[in-house]
Amino acid sequence: MSVDADTVRRIAKLARIAVTDAEIAPLVGELNRILDWVEQLDEVPTDGVSPMTSAVAATARFRADDVTEANIADRILANAPEPREGHFTVPKVVE
Repeated sequence: MSVDADTVRRIAKLARIAVTDAEIAPLVGELNRILDWVEQLDEVPTDGVSPMTSAVAATARFRADDVTEANIADRILANAPEPREGHFTVPKVVE
């Protein structure tokens, strides 16, 4: 895969990055070198390698889902700046 000047302009427009005409040619070269490097990753033998989410083996630590205190809604809502009808109220953010 290779990138040309029109593709760089399109990427810059989509990313909302101001790119001058003088910057286009160097960016074409840089992006092509990056894509060449990424294509080299296809040559790495990954047969027998299991997918992983971390370089370190880890397990999630779960706690028991036990109710420790019940019926404390009034105490919790005491911290709210404007509780209404037993609920938190927040400012409207979408009109």
